[in-house]
This record gives sequence, structure tokens and C-alpha cells, in this order.
Amino acid sequence: MSQTLKGKTIAILVTDGFEQIELTGPRDALKEAGAEVKILSDSKDKVRGWNHDQPADNFKVDGTFETARVDDFDAVLLPGGVINADQIRNLPKAQEIVRKAAEADKPIAVICHGAWLLVSAGLVKGKTLTSWNSLKDDINNAGGHWVDRQVVKDGLLISSRKPDDIPAFNKQLIETLAA
Repeated sequence: MSQTLKGKTIAILVTDGFEQIELTGPRDALKEAGAEVKILSDSKDKVRGWNHDQPADNFKVDGTFETARVDDFDAVLLPGGVINADQIRNLPKAQEIVRKAAEADKPIAVICHGAWLLVSAGLVKGKTLTSWNSLKDDINNAGGHWVDRQVVKDGLLISSRKPDDIPAFNKQLIETLAA
């Protein structure tokens, strides 16, 4: 992949329990395209990924939700994972980051259960997006329009359903950031 994203910095927001491939797949594609990627979390030095229902690897955290400045990033990425998504949606600082990113017209890319943070932050009303199918009611009840597609782009919101969709998700994310 060409270095189309040189000079771009993407924030990945997670807590413990994120679906590991939903962080590593996009992270690796973004880095290959020339972007810098920063993992942000609540006040921890490391976060732990999961492979579906099994604990997996630890990842170094580059910054916290508390100290993050949206101006320092070109986009925000939200991996899923039920544990991560259920925790992060209740963190006011994580909600604030995605709200400020939306207000600043920065791309927000979300996979699987990661859309819960957008629901809790009030950012899905009037938007068409996809997610893991169990979020359909949450998204629709929050005023969004849920569809069952590999990847959906609605303005600067990019969404995907599951790990199998990561190649299409990565392609759309990189195209959006390179535009």
C-alpha cells in the first residue's frame, strides 16, 4: 500500500476487553499506509485484548482519555468487543472525545460493538450505520438507521459489522483519510 497517510495520526480508543483483531487489523493497515497510530485508554499503562471470549495480548497505551486532545488526531477508531464496548460507553471522557471529533468533522471509524459508544454519546441520530447485529435495536432506538452490510460510510462515519469485514473496513477508512 502506498504511503498515502503520511502525516496523519489516528487515535484508537479502547479499554480492556476489546476484540484484538479489530484493533490490530486496522492499526496495521493504517501504519502500512503511513499513518501514526496512538492507543488511548482510561488511566492505564496497558490494555488487554481478547480473541472473542478468551483473554489475549497486552498493548501499551500511548495516552489517556483524560489528556487526549482531539486537535492532535485526524481520525478516531473504535474497535469492538463486548467487554470493551460496555465499559467505554459509560466513560464521560471517551464520550467527549467522540463528540469533539464529530464536531470537528473528523472521521470516526467503528467496528462491531464499538458503536455503543456512539449511541451513548448521542451521535447516531440520523446516521446510517452497521454493527454487530445485536446492536440493531440500540442504534434504531437512538434515531439511527441500522443496515446489514460489510461496511457503511455515512459522511465521515465509517462502520463495519465484524472481524470478517476488516479488509473492506480498512479500504474504506484509508480511502476516506487519503481524500
